Amino acid sequence: MSIVVSNYPEGWPPQDEVFPVTSLDLTVLPGEHPFAVAQKEAAAVNWEAEISANPALYDNGMVFQHRISLHDGAIAGQAYIAPFSTYMWWRKQAVLEQGFHLYGWCIPVSSDGAIIAIRMGAWTVNAGMVYCAAGSLDGLDVVDGKCDIDGNMAREVREETGLDLSTARPDMGYFATHNNRRITVFRFFRFDRTADEMLDEIAAHMEVDEEKEIDGAVAIRSADPASHRYHPAMLPVLKMFFDK
Repeated sequence: MSIVVSNYPEGWPPQDEVFPVTSLDLTVLPGEHPFAVAQKEAAAVNWEAEISANPALYDNGMVFQHRISLHDGAIAGQAYIAPFSTYMWWRKQAVLEQGFHLYGWCIPVSSDGAIIAIRMGAWTVNAGMVYCAAGSLDGLDVVDGKCDIDGNMAREVREETGLDLSTARPDMGYFATHNNRRITVFRFFRFDRTADEMLDEIAAHMEVDEEKEIDGAVAIRSADPASHRYHPAMLPVLKMFFDK
């Protein structure tokens, strides 16, 4: 029996518990997200405050999930392309309803066993946070009405770090965690370079990167949550990898 999540994802594994994902079927529907329609004026007012505080933000479209289901590890979703300003207003709600933020993470692993992560730049929404290079799904990641998670991972990692996922060996299968209607789908990619070599490659990319989204890269060698200012979703990933 499929578990359809209409409010909080009851029936899923406990929050922050890693579980295997057997398949992904993420449909993007035409039209507007119901939250975007209902909250259009409030989101616009909030956006003015957001860009006043951080003029570098821009209101591009992103994939914003409306419904999510989980059955035997298979995740299926129905989403709309919504303005980033809609998401920024949604995430400020005291109780998150009417939407889910599902995104993909590539977890780069060096030949000497480190996870390579980035620290976000000062002008970004997650300024100063450390996590693996990633970005919300958007229209560029929609192929024939479906979200291409692997394509999104490859694009975001290349844009932010210069690393080419085609030179890495992906582990079989995906994993996921969830917390408060945010769903992280991730996959490990094994590189044949050491952590130092990968950090040097990222540093060289930063010299020529026009977007300047990241403030640096780090090699993570333990699950110690105090090592960096981690994005909360990183902690279950690190525990799974280093405490196995």
